Amino acid sequence: MEKTFMEAMDFRHACKVFDETKKISEEDITYILEAGRKSPSSFGMEPWKFLVITNEELKAKLRPACWDQVQMTSCSHLVIILAAIDAVKPESGVPRKKFGRREMPEEKYDFYLNLYANHLADTLSSDENVYSWTARQTYIAAGNMMTAAAVKGIDSCPIEGFEKEKVEEILGLDTTKYQLSLVLPFGYRINPQSEQQREKLEGVVEYIK
Repeated sequence: MEKTFMEAMDFRHACKVFDETKKISEEDITYILEAGRKSPSSFGMEPWKFLVITNEELKAKLRPACWDQVQMTSCSHLVIILAAIDAVKPESGVPRKKFGRREMPEEKYDFYLNLYANHLADTLSSDENVYSWTARQTYIAAGNMMTAAAVKGIDSCPIEGFEKEKVEEILGLDTTKYQLSLVLPFGYRINPQSEQQREKLEGVVEYIK
């Protein structure tokens, strides 16, 4: 039974151990991935790629490079979220193609491309700067995927505890094109989760009138 948005927010925890006997259906993992695909991004560049790993041998190979965390191998589906590098650069031709998804006169394409390139001149000046920009955006997609999973009663655990270069090497990534941003296992909890601990609303919200 699907949960409401707030029920999903209450349900979601960083699941530390998944039930290895339970697998996510194709329909449900597609639902989760669609939430990532449809997420907002700066200039509509969608600077991400999602690798979905169900191969148990590959999960086991990745686990030592991710601080030997049990979620890596006990999950049903291991999603590796990559941040785009080359595809956001104007010279790649991809930004023009993405702006071109909306019909407009040629001069308007040029206007948007120039605006994009000029506004992001510093950001696009090095792969390191590009990664800093695109990796932040992948977290929008990751957050939406985790909530979508929770709507379906599926657990997740965002993992930043990894050796980036080792994971990229194991996956055979061309890091001029994509770099590792986040490791995100999905599955079903095997243990009850503790009560969610959060600050009260008034502790984190300030109204400025």
